[in-house]
Amino acid sequence: QVQLVESGGGLVQAGGSLRLSCAASGSITSFAAMGWYRQAPGKQREWVGTFTNGGMYYADSIKGRFTISKDNAKNTMYLQMNNLKAEDTAVYYCHARFLPRAYWGQGTQVTVSA
Repeated sequence: QVQLVESGGGLVQAGGSLRLSCAASGSITSFAAMGWYRQAPGKQREWVGTFTNGGMYYADSIKGRFTISKDNAKNTMYLQMNNLKAEDTAVYYCHARFLPRAYWGQGTQVTVSA
């Protein structure tokens, strides 16, 4: 059983930055993929970005503003969010694929004020 715990959300003004963390209970090097999703009020969950052994992949809506990184020693993945916009307001979820299952964190709220 894999547990994922997000942190780092909060309230920020437009143009500001936040860094989200996702701490995993196991070694993230054993995951087939790990990434971030978000869900805004009244909308479906949206893919933000993923890293696999093949590289990093990002949604067009955040490309150039958000960066995923990881610290294998801490079993932690990060999402650095810069130049935040009001439309980035959402609950952000960490996701990991540890075959054959997929796991989700509980989410962390990010609110960007205009």
